[in-house]
Amino acid sequence: MSPTPESLQSVFDRAFAGISQAREAFAPQLTAREVGTVTNVSTGIAIVSGLPGAGFEELLQFPNCVFGIAFNVDEEEIGVVLLGDYSNLHAGDEVARTGRVMDVAVGDGLLGRVIDPLCRPLDGKGPVNCSARLPIERPAAPIMDRAPVTVPLQTGVKVVDALIPIGRGQRELILGDRQTGKTAIAIDTILNQRGKNVLCVYCAIGQRASTVAKAIANLREKGAMEYTVVIVAEGNDAPGLSYITPYAATSIAEHFMEAGRDVLIVYDDLTQHARAYRELSLLLRRPPGREAFPGDIFYIHSRLLERATHLRKELGGGSLTALPIIETDAQDISAYIPTNLISITDGQIYLSPSLFELGVLPAVDVGKSVSRVGGKAQLAACRAVAGDLKLAYAQFEELESFARFGARLDEGTRKSIEHGRRIRACLKQPESAPVPVLAQIAVLLALTTALFDAVPLERMTEAEDAVHKAAAGIPKEMAARLGTAAKLSDEDRNAVIEIGRKALVPFQPKVEPASKPEVETRPETAPKAKA
Repeated sequence: MSPTPESLQSVFDRAFAGISQAREAFAPQLTAREVGTVTNVSTGIAIVSGLPGAGFEELLQFPNCVFGIAFNVDEEEIGVVLLGDYSNLHAGDEVARTGRVMDVAVGDGLLGRVIDPLCRPLDGKGPVNCSARLPIERPAAPIMDRAPVTVPLQTGVKVVDALIPIGRGQRELILGDRQTGKTAIAIDTILNQRGKNVLCVYCAIGQRASTVAKAIANLREKGAMEYTVVIVAEGNDAPGLSYITPYAATSIAEHFMEAGRDVLIVYDDLTQHARAYRELSLLLRRPPGREAFPGDIFYIHSRLLERATHLRKELGGGSLTALPIIETDAQDISAYIPTNLISITDGQIYLSPSLFELGVLPAVDVGKSVSRVGGKAQLAACRAVAGDLKLAYAQFEELESFARFGARLDEGTRKSIEHGRRIRACLKQPESAPVPVLAQIAVLLALTTALFDAVPLERMTEAEDAVHKAAAGIPKEMAARLGTAAKLSDEDRNAVIEIGRKALVPFQPKVEPASKPEVETRPETAPKAKA
């Protein structure tokens, strides 16, 4: 049935009346918009004039969707750090204020994604779906909002969990020369968080594309990308992107922490971050200091790492654990940037090139490594044996260096050296093979009770695997006690030791029965004839 002309006329009348009412209610507003001019473009920076109202760290927009951050706010001009490809920028181009600071998208939509610090996807999976945004520079949580570090963060690396433990909310520095396995420890820690309700953020700063691709492929292969966010600034990107990358990654991690989640963030590595900031500072004519670094190089890292903490239960009880990585030159841990970060963090894991060359992997130098917080959060079962283990290992290293001189050793010294060799063999671990907590406890107790001392050194790997398999059969009730009890009971201790003893029976050397001494038979002398 077609509508009548009268009904159509009434519809049009109502529509036009609504349009007329909206037109009359509309009042145009004029908004001031500051537009400046680019006066000079250099490597990663631009000098801008004509923006008198721009503030420090304000985001500025250039042509071709290039953004920059106001760094030097002088009376006549502004030094801007460019974020992106600046090859098409020239003197005379217009630049406009945005009225906001640099921010980053946050939320669960980032899990499993690979992005750059501007939230542009790098994994070919389409745009990032996140409704909230946070500034990349945020004040750290006040002291009164923080809680003590009481829960361990299990890395799955035996030497770290036993001797240099890390707690949730701690900042533990990983440092060493290049190609000594620093990234491998961080990636293994991320892999070990599977099923532990810990979200991870991997921040690659100034790395080669092949290195980042290898790390991402490893995470995908092991199923870790489903709880991990990867933020990448490659080595050929603008230095401004490398500078803002760790701050953007920390804001993403803080969003999860403030929601009551436990988060682990890895900065790989802050040496490249410091070099990028030095490059920008020198280009902006800031006065250089020690090693040509600007005077505020300590501040850029301290305000970054201070954001890692453990919040009180009233604020959700979330935690942010930071693992910054630093590259040293020629084992010089007393250089400028390493000493800065050692003083900021709550301990360090030092990787020695000498141990790496000897095949001791991971090449952790126990003598130069320390955890100033994690011991309080360490599991009671690990803490009960870790002290004796570290002392025995330190004694072994001293005695081993002394024994190289060919001195004659007494029986006690020889036993200490043999015991230390078993400790070193047990602390070795292949890459991308985290060890569960129960297996670590079983191995540590077997070490401290000298169960491995009778095992031949060439069969230590097989013996340790046997203990790992036996630890998987620990009853659930005992496993729960080992993970939550405040003290390791004698019953549980003896039960775990007995499990390890049974597992090591096939590796004990067979004792051959002693042969009976031969009885010397002498021919009987003939009786003398009587005279």
